[in-house]
Amino acid sequence: MSAYARTFAGDRRARARGGIAAAVVCVAVGYALLLGLAVRHGVPTDDPLAVFEIAPEPPPPKQRSIPPPRRSRRPEGAAAPPNLRAKPTEIVAPKVELILPPPLPVVVTAPVAGPGAEASAGASDRPGPGTGAGGIGTGFGGGGDGDGDGGGWRDETPPELIRGRLRDSDYPRGLGDEGISGTVGVRYLVWSDGRVRTCRVTRSSGSDVLDRLTCRLIQERFRFRPSRDGLGRAVPAEIVESHSWIVEEESEEQ
Repeated sequence: MSAYARTFAGDRRARARGGIAAAVVCVAVGYALLLGLAVRHGVPTDDPLAVFEIAPEPPPPKQRSIPPPRRSRRPEGAAAPPNLRAKPTEIVAPKVELILPPPLPVVVTAPVAGPGAEASAGASDRPGPGTGAGGIGTGFGGGGDGDGDGGGWRDETPPELIRGRLRDSDYPRGLGDEGISGTVGVRYLVWSDGRVRTCRVTRSSGSDVLDRLTCRLIQERFRFRPSRDGLGRAVPAEIVESHSWIVEEESEEQ
């Protein structure tokens, strides 16, 4: 065998060994890849981790802006003072005109019944024994210059207030705080004993409380010297007047 033949045979054996070695390496690499990629199932635990979704936090509520209160453009009125004052008007009692019936005529009777016939008992223009007042007879009738017991007439006098008035403290506190005032016109009857019997409102103040209070205080407090007629007798009389309830406003100091 020549030298060339020996060299070629050696090369084939070397290539065969290299191919086998390469095949072994490929098999080892493939097995290693299979082991590395294999999924290993672990032993399940008694308390696995629960998985749940956490919702995002809701956005905070929108804050509403509250506008500041508006100030009224109207000026505020001054407060009523604590010392409320009731100012009644002057009591001027009108002159009461009393219409009295005329006095009854005085009838003079004869002390004894006149005897005789009808013609001799009546009044006649001829002198005779009758009891009538004749022109010249002796009858019982009073002449023109008689001395009767009747008295003369005097002037009537109106009622006169002797006690009672409306005071500052009579003003209702609640009405004073609200600034309620007014004038009350009244008409009341003064009896012969000087007390006020009836009272009615002829002109309202606009407040029913003030109207009723005025009449009630007049009946409770007022006492009069009663009115008297021409003969000096105490008689009832009516009085018409008005009373003003006023709330005084205090001026602001500058």
